[in-house]
Amino acid sequence: MIALRSEMPLVQFEGGEVSAFDAGWLTRRLVHAAEKAGYPQWWLAEHVSASVSNYLKYRYLENILTAPRLADTVNSVLQVIGYAEVASHFDAGPPPARISLLEVAKKAGAGYELAFFELLGRDMQRLLGARAAYFELFDLEMCVKELRARKIWARDCHALREEIVVFLRDQLANASHPVTFSVS
Repeated sequence: MIALRSEMPLVQFEGGEVSAFDAGWLTRRLVHAAEKAGYPQWWLAEHVSASVSNYLKYRYLENILTAPRLADTVNSVLQVIGYAEVASHFDAGPPPARISLLEVAKKAGAGYELAFFELLGRDMQRLLGARAAYFELFDLEMCVKELRARKIWARDCHALREEIVVFLRDQLANASHPVTFSVS
């Protein structure tokens, strides 16, 4: 694999997956670790994430950062600021599962909502079976316009958007492990 040096290294996870470093993802993982350690509203997660991001941007010289090395870096920061109990619960975990709702809609074809929901359900179940813990679903409004065959947002688009969000919640509510998601 070739990784050209940009500002941030790529993160290589346990299963071999490689993902761009995402400070938002790191913040979510830190919040999760803090909740496990007994800090339900831990305000330092964003600051720790920014600190690690700055280190990776300005001091880390490699193109690839392994998940264990990332965990060591995060643990070092947490130890220094006196939150060893958060460090003990930190796990880099798998990368976020990203799904373009627009791409699913294009596969289904304009006007074919039933096919869209079937394809999206299959994708979600496949990722849940792989134990994905965080889902990023994006292009929701473009997806709705594609399914409604509209160039601009219309009144009937609102109902379909809500139907898609409810469908996603239902799919993820039945997961056998804790799952969070964002839709944009």
